[in-house]
Amino acid sequence: MEHTNSYSASYAAAGVDITAGYKAVELMKKHVARTRNEGCLDDVGGFGGCFGLPIAGMEEPVLVSGTDGVGTKLKLAILMDKHDTIGIDCVAMCVNDIICVGAKPLFFLDYIACGKNVPEKIAEIVGGVAEGCVQAGSALIGGETAEHPGMMPEDEYDLAGFAVGVVDKKKILDKNTMAAGDVVIALPSTGIHSNGFSLCRKVFDIDNNNPQLYVPREELGGKTIAEALLTPTKIYVKPVLALLEKVNVKGISHITGGGFYENIPRSIPDGLGAKIDKSAVKVLPIFDLIAKFGNIPERDMFNTYNMGVGMSIVVPADQVELALSTLKDNGEDAYVIGTIVESEEKVILA
Repeated sequence: MEHTNSYSASYAAAGVDITAGYKAVELMKKHVARTRNEGCLDDVGGFGGCFGLPIAGMEEPVLVSGTDGVGTKLKLAILMDKHDTIGIDCVAMCVNDIICVGAKPLFFLDYIACGKNVPEKIAEIVGGVAEGCVQAGSALIGGETAEHPGMMPEDEYDLAGFAVGVVDKKKILDKNTMAAGDVVIALPSTGIHSNGFSLCRKVFDIDNNNPQLYVPREELGGKTIAEALLTPTKIYVKPVLALLEKVNVKGISHITGGGFYENIPRSIPDGLGAKIDKSAVKVLPIFDLIAKFGNIPERDMFNTYNMGVGMSIVVPADQVELALSTLKDNGEDAYVIGTIVESEEKVILA
């Protein structure tokens, strides 16, 4: 579709090309189409995304929302000129949060601010967002691309997103049902996901485009440090939803910024703590490299990164085997990392 009538030479001279925005929308429509589901009521391009709320069978439906960005992981994506996976991170950071409440993600919207709208690049970014939505079973029903000349360099951009899910009120996870003796299960991460990149940038001198970033390393399976760092955040929605159907899940923590010490306590009530067996944690090689290159103490590592555990789930001891087999059937190599104990200290790493 041509939009020649809306072209403004004056606005273009000021740094904003309206027609580039139209072209970006046309290029991204094929990606958005992959995410359509039964709730979608209109196409991309209107003033608001419409979605029919699927609440059949729910006694008291509750909407659950989450919003987040990708942080300075974007610096590496821009440096490597690779923009097709960063959108997965954006979706993951939102939907992995709302699943911790027990909600099923319904739809997602993104926001991209850029120094210059290059339609092909914007479409590439949105392609990643769409892939994340497919993985989460969520519809991408809208978004916004804003050109900000003078506020940011032409080749830079920022990406944020917003997700909405739904859960029957009686099925909202209640951490107060947790008791001493319950078991903590780990869902493996794919890497550092989307947190701690400011420290990574310092450790690996990313801002100065350190040549060591691009050297294949044996401990990373032949990948470079840059490739390992840019690995997309894992989306846990489908396996966790399957688990919630079969197991009495008492608490879920999405391990993001702040690592074990900041996130696990969010799903544990007062008077209880998670006793984590450090030797059981399957630490990924990228974390060993970060600690080595930056001389980072172990506690700081566990207080910054997920260390190979992208999500922790608390279940009753008598349902551990059912939980592990259900997660395995849904593609998750889950394993036990600890137990819930009576403690005023929320996280005990032993």
